[in-house]
Amino acid sequence: MDLGLHDKRALVLGASRGLGAAIARTLAQEGASVVAAARNTAAIEAWAAELPPEARGRIKAESLDLGDFASVEALLARVRQAGGADILIGNSGGPPPGEARDTKRDDWLTHFEAMAANLFHVAQAVLPGMTEKGWGRIITIASSGVEQPIPRLALSNGIRSAVIGWSKTLSAEVAARGVTVNVVLPGRIHTERVDQLDQAAAARAGTTPEAAAAASRATIPMGRYGSAEEFADVVAFLASARAGYVTGAKIRIDGGAIRGV
Repeated sequence: MDLGLHDKRALVLGASRGLGAAIARTLAQEGASVVAAARNTAAIEAWAAELPPEARGRIKAESLDLGDFASVEALLARVRQAGGADILIGNSGGPPPGEARDTKRDDWLTHFEAMAANLFHVAQAVLPGMTEKGWGRIITIASSGVEQPIPRLALSNGIRSAVIGWSKTLSAEVAARGVTVNVVLPGRIHTERVDQLDQAAAARAGTTPEAAAAASRATIPMGRYGSAEEFADVVAFLASARAGYVTGAKIRIDGGAIRGV
């Protein structure tokens, strides 16, 4: 299936590893020109070097710290100079675990800036170019915790729920201008982040990370963690010309882990 991405420019945030890196790789392999942005540009260059030459040539690593507004503005200036973005993948990574009753005000403010406010700002910056062309895709990575809160992830559950409200509101505002706005909800996709969560669970339970991971997999109807590539394939479809009538949606990629309808 031709996804119609060969003339599109994508900006992927948090692209040094995990879900962001997988999405950037997949979009480049589908023909998009990709600005892959993260603090660790060396990591981006390392995984890009493993791609086939044609796809490798479509990747440009850029420095970005979503917690630093000056860094965000500097990246946006470079993106505008290069012609803007047709596709925005908003990906902020995850905050540290912790319970709601223990989370301090400064924690909320610090992580809201990196996980929500600056994502909103980036979207606002690239949106005019999309509406002018009558074509654009804004896809934000949230978490299945917005539908079924995950214990000890209070910051993630709370802040990502704000992202859902913003995305749904924006989707209605720009739908008639050819821009779709969607959110993807990863469940247990096997990344370094999930390994860290399993390690933390093992430490609390006094067991091994392997045992904690096995217990987690047992709660998933598919009986396994998803791969980053499986997740990226869904995102690539949403970014494509083929998904032009999908907007305002929350799409779970979780192997059936969320049991609610």
